[in-house]
Amino acid sequence: MVREPEKLRAVVRREVARRGAQLSIGFVPTMGALHEGHAHLVRRAREENDLVIVSIFVNPLQFGPNEDFERYPSDLEADLELLGGLGVDLVFAPGLEDMYPGGDPLVTVSSGRLGTVLDGASRPGHFDGVVTVVNKLLSLVSGRTQQPLRAYFGQKDAQQLLIVQRMVRDTNLDVEIRPVPIVRAPDGLALSSRNAYLDDDERRAGLVLSRTLGELALGEIDLPEARRRIDEEPIGTGPTVELDYLVVVDPETLSEVPPRPGALALVAARVGTTRLIDNREIEAAPRP
Repeated sequence: MVREPEKLRAVVRREVARRGAQLSIGFVPTMGALHEGHAHLVRRAREENDLVIVSIFVNPLQFGPNEDFERYPSDLEADLELLGGLGVDLVFAPGLEDMYPGGDPLVTVSSGRLGTVLDGASRPGHFDGVVTVVNKLLSLVSGRTQQPLRAYFGQKDAQQLLIVQRMVRDTNLDVEIRPVPIVRAPDGLALSSRNAYLDDDERRAGLVLSRTLGELALGEIDLPEARRRIDEEPIGTGPTVELDYLVVVDPETLSEVPPRPGALALVAARVGTTRLIDNREIEAAPRP
């Protein structure tokens, strides 16, 4: 494990010198509190690359003023144990000062129009923070070498994945972004570090998201009915699930489209105090 950016670069350069010019690098950026979804990303990286690097850094730039930065779950010791069992070669776990010496950066990366809709509308500035830190991490992991670099991102954060893909494409970074399918718990809930915030009632209520997406994807219900089902889902004896959005979009532009095969249904909702997101590809138009 290393914490200093320049030491990370030095280790990568050393490995390139030791293992040859064709060394391939697989990189998995995370914010820690690792779970099986992260493990799935790491396994893919391990299968496809010679050198596997995982970063653990809770990036303050992507949190709004009223969000959960201060209480975001963290257990570095458990994370390192998990990653060691998965055959990770190097963990980059910088502190705040290591990544942003002197405070917030004066120059950041913009997520453009894609970063202002859906989650970007609900969380202004969030995706600018994401692409700023991802751009920085990709630069560091490359080690100023010309090695093939693959970065692995989960499809659960579909908007984030698209924005990162476009950032790499639009800024001509020499990185291959590898999407990895959503990993779900046996009850259907998409795995997320924030699931740890849910109590039993909230977790049961949160299942309405994956359940409703499944029915919408198969054409069993239309979009208005899907929204109504989520809005009416109770949390035990407490309030209902608070829907932020449920939309069907073109997966390349995030423009809203009618439910049709190949489109993507995206949902975000607050369950208790926890904000959950999920998505699913549409397989069939709603039945008449």
